[in-house]
Amino acid sequence: MQTLTADEYKFLAELAKAYRDVHLPSLKQSGNWNPRLGVDALCFQHHSAECMVGALITPCELWLVVVPEQHRVTEPLADSLTLSLPSGAYRLSLERLPGGYEFYKRAILRDLSDLGSLQEAARLAQQMMGRLMQPAEESNI
Repeated sequence: MQTLTADEYKFLAELAKAYRDVHLPSLKQSGNWNPRLGVDALCFQHHSAECMVGALITPCELWLVVVPEQHRVTEPLADSLTLSLPSGAYRLSLERLPGGYEFYKRAILRDLSDLGSLQEAARLAQQMMGRLMQPAEESNI
């Protein structure tokens, strides 16, 4: 597995900030708002030469995210994407944010109100990615 570059980590941090800036007002209105959590892009890895796969944690939800390699995008992205992982195929929807950020996302957990810290959320994201990267017969998703 190829390690992410400093520029890729920076890009993911900027993407998480753009997501927070757009969605924070509506997240705060959610019944499962968790003030102990923030928005962070976690556990990303290269899935292919065309994209990175990882988790986006918010104060309300945990998302499976696919980020296309920006320098490889030559046409407008489709409104949805089917991602094949060892655990199965997952349908994701396109999210467009100001600043030209485009990525695909699918909610994995919609209520994180019981988590006590961002560290707990990070562990949950690691577990999620570990399960998604296991073949279906080994995974409990």
